Amino acid sequence: MPRVAVIGARGYTGAELLPLLHHHPAFEIVAVASGSAAGEAVTDHVPGMEGSELVFSDLQPADLASIEMDACVLALPNGAAAPYVEVIDNTRPDTVIVDLGADYRFDEGWVYGQPERFGERLEGARRIANPGCYATGAQLALAPLLGRLEGTPSVFGVSGFSGAGKKPSPKNDPERLRDNLMPYALVDHVHEREVSRHIGRQIRFLPHVAPFFRGISLSVSLTLAEPGGAAEVFALYEAYYADAPLVEIRRDIPEVGEARGRHGVIIGGFSISGQDPRQLSLVCVLDNLLKGAASQAILNLNLDFCLDELAGIDVSGESAQ
Repeated sequence: MPRVAVIGARGYTGAELLPLLHHHPAFEIVAVASGSAAGEAVTDHVPGMEGSELVFSDLQPADLASIEMDACVLALPNGAAAPYVEVIDNTRPDTVIVDLGADYRFDEGWVYGQPERFGERLEGARRIANPGCYATGAQLALAPLLGRLEGTPSVFGVSGFSGAGKKPSPKNDPERLRDNLMPYALVDHVHEREVSRHIGRQIRFLPHVAPFFRGISLSVSLTLAEPGGAAEVFALYEAYYADAPLVEIRRDIPEVGEARGRHGVIIGGFSISGQDPRQLSLVCVLDNLLKGAASQAILNLNLDFCLDELAGIDVSGESAQ
């Protein structure tokens, strides 16, 4: 049974990941790190951990050398992963690392962990960069049309404020966000660069944060190289994702509330302009804490260890949270 350590387990993503690992039929959690909750029972902080005897530890990078583990998930703020990776590289190089931050998404030495597009690269990988939440939805929304696009696609994104993390800021302040919509960045957002890199063409991305807690809605506008019809595009997406169990394709426009608490994405609302049949718009929604982070990490671990792709992912009783 592969043994997994989770570093940064008290964040929003860690709180989603730990129950998935706890109930996973193949993985065993051997360490959970949180400086702020060190010495406290995980069950006191994380719902869904019933029966667990795990206790948070204040694990420093050097401590990883003495932990018997087969995989380590880093759920840390951007820029904080390197010291942990360095210790594992030097002392336990065969340990699988899944980094949930942005630190290695542009590193050629790491496998970019988007199962629907790069699943064949994940088996036996030792260093996996989990895609960003916005970037996951934007890439899945655009991927079926690569090679048929003209110009620069535009993606307008709205996220719940959990995407801004727990560290206090205007972007996760409920009072500041009340009856408000706040742009994250108007140019050069890291997910704009991430999506552009991994789909092989430049996009424009305008992310915003809204007063709700979790979920992402992405409205995508693009130009087709040749005129198309909505039915044709719908059929193209259905065929492209026929073997992707966590991607739902539908004709109507999905809403962000439908994605909350779900492990997958919903893509739909395919609309062709009546004035220019090359102009296509569509919508993708997902839960930023699940498919945008924790669920995707589980899929990456499953494929890495040659398990069933959906091991530990229960899609039978999903409901909005």
